[in-house]
Amino acid sequence: MQYFKKLNNLLGWIIFLIATSVYLLTLEPTASFWDCGEFIACSAKLQVPHPPGTPFFLLVNRMFAMLALEPTQIAFMVNVSSALCSGFTILFLFWSISLLAIKFFNQGKADFEPTKPQTHSIMLASSVGALAYTFSDSFWFSAVEAEVYAMSSFLTGFIFWAMLKWDTLQDTQSEYRWLLLIAYLIGLSIGVHPLNLLTIPALAMIYYFKKWQKISLKGSVYAILIGSGILLFLIWLIPGLPTFAKNIEVTFVNVLNLPFNSGIIFLIIAIVAGLTWGIFYSIRKQKPLLNTILLGVSLVLVGYASYGIILIRSAYNPPIDENNPEDLVSLISYLNREQYGSRPLLFGPIYTEKPEDYINTTPIYTKDKEKGKYVIYRYNREPKYGDDARMMFFPRLYSSDPYHVSLYERYLGLEKGEQPSFFDNFRFFFTYQLGHMYWRYFGWNFIGRESDIKDAGVLFLSNDKDAPNYIKNNKARNRFFAIPFILGMLGLAFNIIRNKQTAGMLGLLFFLTGIALIIYLNSPPVEPRERDYIYVGSFYVFAIWIAFGVLAIIELLETRLSKGTQITYRNSLSWGVATFAGLLCVALMAWQGWDDHNRSNRYYSVDSARNLLSSCEPNAILFTGGDNDTFPLWYVQEVEGFRTDVRVCNTSLLGTDWYISQMKQAAYDSDPLPISLKEEHYRMGINDVVFITKHPFMPEKEAKQLFEQGVELQQYMNLVVQNNKYTQIPTSEEDVENFLPSQKLILDISNDIDYIKSAGFLPKGADTLLKYGMYWQLPKNRVDKDEFVILNIIANNHWRRPIYFAPKLSDEDYVGLKDYMQIEGLAYRLLPVPVGLLAPKKEIFVNADLSYELIMKEKKHSFKGKEIVRKMYWRGLDNPRVYHNEDYFGFISQAREHIYEVAKTLIEEGKKEKAKELMLFSLKQIPIESIPYDVYVAQLVPLLYEVGETNTADKLYKQIMEEAKSIIEYSNEHYSLRNDFKMRQQIFIFYQYAKDLQKIKPDEAVKCKNLYEKYVRQISNELE
Repeated sequence: MQYFKKLNNLLGWIIFLIATSVYLLTLEPTASFWDCGEFIACSAKLQVPHPPGTPFFLLVNRMFAMLALEPTQIAFMVNVSSALCSGFTILFLFWSISLLAIKFFNQGKADFEPTKPQTHSIMLASSVGALAYTFSDSFWFSAVEAEVYAMSSFLTGFIFWAMLKWDTLQDTQSEYRWLLLIAYLIGLSIGVHPLNLLTIPALAMIYYFKKWQKISLKGSVYAILIGSGILLFLIWLIPGLPTFAKNIEVTFVNVLNLPFNSGIIFLIIAIVAGLTWGIFYSIRKQKPLLNTILLGVSLVLVGYASYGIILIRSAYNPPIDENNPEDLVSLISYLNREQYGSRPLLFGPIYTEKPEDYINTTPIYTKDKEKGKYVIYRYNREPKYGDDARMMFFPRLYSSDPYHVSLYERYLGLEKGEQPSFFDNFRFFFTYQLGHMYWRYFGWNFIGRESDIKDAGVLFLSNDKDAPNYIKNNKARNRFFAIPFILGMLGLAFNIIRNKQTAGMLGLLFFLTGIALIIYLNSPPVEPRERDYIYVGSFYVFAIWIAFGVLAIIELLETRLSKGTQITYRNSLSWGVATFAGLLCVALMAWQGWDDHNRSNRYYSVDSARNLLSSCEPNAILFTGGDNDTFPLWYVQEVEGFRTDVRVCNTSLLGTDWYISQMKQAAYDSDPLPISLKEEHYRMGINDVVFITKHPFMPEKEAKQLFEQGVELQQYMNLVVQNNKYTQIPTSEEDVENFLPSQKLILDISNDIDYIKSAGFLPKGADTLLKYGMYWQLPKNRVDKDEFVILNIIANNHWRRPIYFAPKLSDEDYVGLKDYMQIEGLAYRLLPVPVGLLAPKKEIFVNADLSYELIMKEKKHSFKGKEIVRKMYWRGLDNPRVYHNEDYFGFISQAREHIYEVAKTLIEEGKKEKAKELMLFSLKQIPIESIPYDVYVAQLVPLLYEVGETNTADKLYKQIMEEAKSIIEYSNEHYSLRNDFKMRQQIFIFYQYAKDLQKIKPDEAVKCKNLYEKYVRQISNELE
């Protein structure tokens, strides 16, 4: 075994260096979109991220962040952590494959020593399997960004390899030590991601196969059940232990009249004392198994104790403190991910059923320091359905969200309001949840991928001859010709034939980390992003089967060749074919995947955040929406210290009491937000929805008049804060909630006119409109809590702080005030006058000169003794080799939209030279060769003609026309590939050109009109 071990170790580390080098070369230099900005910010300062928290992940990455020489390098260093974790995952995969592969030759002999040809075959197979996983789509994606999945994969690989290593040991004491290491790793993994726990049933099978001489199906089932029991216990332990501790604490304080934290201290002492006594007892009585179990439980708890960092850091109230889990009560909610709701698993209602009522379940306590007791301040609630409500086993069609319902009906071909059948339920499970949300991702990794466009399918063989550029040149259009898949299936068959125990164990691990996850997660009919990264554990297993496929080729050729053939020739031929197949598989995956996984020189996730903040005046309030709107902003403020004077306020979180309380606190250079509401007005369960209704306590005539004329917002908010009964409706014997007596709102600004004029932000000619105040209508007949708080901020701000809204917000988030906003740079600024009166023919008013200056130059201010530089960044957008996907296109399209609006306004104001400079700057910084054109680039063509840039306009027009026709024709021929939004964009471009080019290029205008009418007819015919 000495030769095998040396070669195994040497090649393992070589593969590690190859994988790590690949990931470092393709590493994102800054914070990616989605959760990465949040995780980097929380790692750098040990803050509290979204539930259920990742404390061990944060602690490790805090160390990497400390290695950065300057703040702008922190993101890169945290990303390096993911690259290293992923490299070690590949190392452990290599060693795991070699340990599993040797079982095909040892015939159950513990002291087996493989021959040199066998060793070389195993090393070749291990290298191919490890490198195939190195270049697999989903794993590579997570390896180059600061997400938990790289570290989670590392711990999964480490735990799995450690158990296989344990399987080779003959010394009982060494076996126990390795089991304790595994227990500790499992405990640590809880602080990264619970996905790691899914390995436990497979580990139980490995234990059973080694410790029982007689292997049977019944015994295997028992092993799986015991492993599953341990898994379920650990899943319960994560929220269950704090819940038990909370119950002990409440009993000690409320019943035994002891001080706060006495119950927690007692429980900690009891657990430590109990485990300590048990460990010493097992030593005295010489019970090694009991000793190992107790030490294992202790080490799991030590690893799990990393969650203490969440409680400690939350108690310091850092700027990012999601859910504020600073005590046991809030920690339980945090660990249970209560803010995300729950999904039925085995039994539940279908989407057509509505709950009759909501009933109180478990009480939620809070500290009453004056009484020295825990008091109930609310209850968890769950829906109650009527006796005739239709419930279904294994419910997959459960979401009653209107958009989800429309998608269910579309997928299943149901009429509006039609109840789905049990068959429909399973059809959705197999076609969408399994097919679209798992096997499609599996195909991406081992068969081929159409593109990075959302919902893109699997690519096997395809002719790109007539494909439009946005498909043909899509960097994520990866062809593997199913070679990795074929090799993996060959390896699976070989595994089943040669070693059924290993095949069963790997099959179980594949199922648990893939299909079982699909069943458990119970995906709705649409997700905000692709979720392939969740299922990398099953792809890890398939990479092992790819390795076995190499062994299968070697053995198949050696056994099939004529017995008279020389052994050397047989070995050389079989080895040569297997090497060629393995290298072809790996080379294809590396070559095809490199350009869409190479994130080097990509910065716009962070630059978009900088540009949005640079659009804001000093001391501004900026309302944003989803993750990609907010997390990059958190990153640049928290890590790079950029524009910390601007207070970022996420409307998605503003409906929670803890976040509102945080907004009432100062953060860095930002003062608290002007929120007059007290906690009693916004705590959970209070004013979640403020309904709009005629005043129930006024005479009918006066109530109607108030409803029609509107409510003065400042006066109304003052009454709310004063708990005036005329703004309240009782909801129970103890609780009241507010209502709004009109959908129309008035904001009197007469006392603020002098300040507004002196602030100098009004458009020209707006001064005369100030005397009328603000008058607008809310977009719906209720006000959600986040909108209620926004209105409270506007009412109490008195224009002392500039208020901005991000351009990607929903209409509801603008609380009906879109007519009072103007474009400044890449943001919308709230004005005290309606822009419709300033520019009657325009949908939105543009501060063109300021926006031009912000985009093209820089603007300096002084605030609180610091210099603020407002400047925009466009790094990497002009380089066609830099990879940008749809996450980036949306933000780039917003920038292009604002540039178009600014250029158009400059032309209308007679400033054509400025408009020309701006448009040429835009086309240079964001060329369509690098970032595909959109509607706003297309709309620049008439403007370019108008400012005299005929050559540029001609070239751009020709490129867009050719591509637009290609997109529509290709989509018509490949209906399954049709992107309705993309098609409608092209048709809209023809419509715009037909209208806008009439005077400039009349012949082209006629051509565009004919194309527009032609394609509209085609779509109409298809719909019929």
